[in-house]
Amino acid sequence: MTTTSQSPSVSVLKGVGAAMVNKLERLGIATLQDLLFHLPTRYQDRTSVKTIAQLQVGDEAVVEAQVMLNEIKLAKKRTLLCRIKDDSGASLTLRFFHFSAAQKNNLAQGRTIRCFGEVRPGPNGLEMVHPEYKVTDEDMPAVTEQSLTPVYPMTEGLQQGRVRALIAQALDWLKSGELVELLPSHIRQQWALPNLQKSLLYLHAPPANADIQALASGLHPAQRRLALEELLAHHLSLLNIRRKIQSSVSAAFTQPGVLCAQFLAQLPFTLTNAQQRVGRDIAQDLTKSIPMLRLVQGDVGSGKTVVAALAALQAVENNCQAAIMAPTEILAEQHLINFSSWFEPLGITVSMLSGKIKGKKRESELEKLASGTTQLVVGTHALFQDSVIFNNLGLVVIDEQHRFGVDQRLNLREKGIDAGQAVHQLIMTATPIPRTLTMSAYADLDNSIIDELPPGRTPVKTVVIGDDRREQVIARVRKACLEKRQVYWVCTLIEESDALQCQAAEVTAEQLQQQLPQLRIGLVHGRMKAAEKASVMQQFKGGHGGYQLDLLVATTVIEVGVDVPNASVMIIENPERLGLSQLHQLRGRVGRGSVESFCLLMYRAPLSYTAKQRLQIMRETTDGFKIAEKDLEIRGPGEVLGTKQTGQMQFKIADLQRDADLLDKVQELAQEVNTNLALAASITERWLSSNERYGQV
Repeated sequence: MTTTSQSPSVSVLKGVGAAMVNKLERLGIATLQDLLFHLPTRYQDRTSVKTIAQLQVGDEAVVEAQVMLNEIKLAKKRTLLCRIKDDSGASLTLRFFHFSAAQKNNLAQGRTIRCFGEVRPGPNGLEMVHPEYKVTDEDMPAVTEQSLTPVYPMTEGLQQGRVRALIAQALDWLKSGELVELLPSHIRQQWALPNLQKSLLYLHAPPANADIQALASGLHPAQRRLALEELLAHHLSLLNIRRKIQSSVSAAFTQPGVLCAQFLAQLPFTLTNAQQRVGRDIAQDLTKSIPMLRLVQGDVGSGKTVVAALAALQAVENNCQAAIMAPTEILAEQHLINFSSWFEPLGITVSMLSGKIKGKKRESELEKLASGTTQLVVGTHALFQDSVIFNNLGLVVIDEQHRFGVDQRLNLREKGIDAGQAVHQLIMTATPIPRTLTMSAYADLDNSIIDELPPGRTPVKTVVIGDDRREQVIARVRKACLEKRQVYWVCTLIEESDALQCQAAEVTAEQLQQQLPQLRIGLVHGRMKAAEKASVMQQFKGGHGGYQLDLLVATTVIEVGVDVPNASVMIIENPERLGLSQLHQLRGRVGRGSVESFCLLMYRAPLSYTAKQRLQIMRETTDGFKIAEKDLEIRGPGEVLGTKQTGQMQFKIADLQRDADLLDKVQELAQEVNTNLALAASITERWLSSNERYGQV
């Protein structure tokens, strides 16, 4: 973590040597500012002394009483028990499992002690286990705390007392006025925001009468002020990325022409109103010499690929190359099949580049890209590699954006610059993104939503069933296949192991073949060679000669991009192992035709509370946006977006769910602050100094 010009290193503090610096770094603390932003997770009230008679189970309280009994019990565990009693007449047991002879002597009968701890039920009434305590006397009465006591997030080798002492030193530095207030006074007045110094002083030492409930929920004005500034910093960093990308010059395409018209004419369906609307948004963006940065969201089956095809054709019509990037080989292969069938009749050369294409074949593909022979390339992250040089790259389409991060967006921009111009970028996702994440993680992008499914699609019925009814499920599969329908059987992740997952799929395929000898069963998993996977998928999908497989056993590699309208049943084994968005994606592989479709979630008991929640939501709705909001609620933004996207979105104070209502204010505020680039840079550096790459291009 770098030290900013605004804040000295923690090594300037008294008692902080190299070992302590290392411990603090594990908490993300390198500067005094970091230390001040390391806020308490909760508070203890030690500002008043309670009588023992007032205590209730669960209280954290200070009591002052006399030691009535002090003894060592030699049961299963050697235990020191002290019985204390105060003027209320009630008594309390103090229990110590770890103690010394000196400690026992210190708690001698007749002594007055003041102790603090959590009240628990015990075999002989209320008790405290390992309370903090101090022996008092009449000459030196114990001092009562004047403010609430903060409890900080910890790491191994650090104690609360040590961190409190270091933060006390940092607060002295804060009082000297060294930490600059970055939000202008007129903005603070307009939004009724407390200043930075007052907020931090309050949060590290709230007064005795502070609203503990507001502090515990993160909704105190002092916390909200800091959360707002942190969200603002993230928003400004993304706007900075957008500003820098859009300061470049891109090719300004003419409006869609003959190729687009021919493409639409050969399609066996008409675009939905939503597809047409989003297509117009993109086409308009592409006519500008400012690079397009657009996110297209659409639920599974809404027809995003056709919209991407129109954008690619517009690039090709303007003598530019287009690249379609997918997160997995199998999705890239599906795109290759689709785009080849659409574009080759129009005389457009389509090729593919992935990590598995090697040797002379790879050299040939690279040459075709560099010469401009390839007009559209489909690929995986292999498109980022230094060896990949384009002749005239004009458009990049990134499919399933949540699998990639901001860095990849920036790397793709470099590919365009290599070719002499900035590229237009179209980002697509079939995993609907909750509004709060769209406004924060994707603030650098314009946003379009395909909010309409093609006509004729039937909603998928979802059934949750225990794996003790496996025989019934197999009978249902047999019936569906004999009725000329096709079925997916998905084996989910086992112990985070790709090898075990593939092994499980192989075993399942063998077992099903024994139980269903009359069916043609195929297998596809991540460890198969690309050509082998493509062959199996093609047999399942079929062509003019019909399909060759009734049942496809697969791992989650079929999560996206697989389109087989005749498949009407999906079995997902152990769905409790998957997140909501992944379950929704898998379910989206069926219901793509006009026949009633089913998704059977075959779980293994017992289910955790979270797993029950997920399966209930899947049963209740097929609306991807509702599912995405619920997924955010259950898992939080970090897991929903994935580490690739949120490696740059680690919030110190803000919480995207709790502080979602601040995002409209943040957007408005960002527009005002962004008129002063020096101020915007200072705010971004304060909160994101350790993620410098995030705000650079």
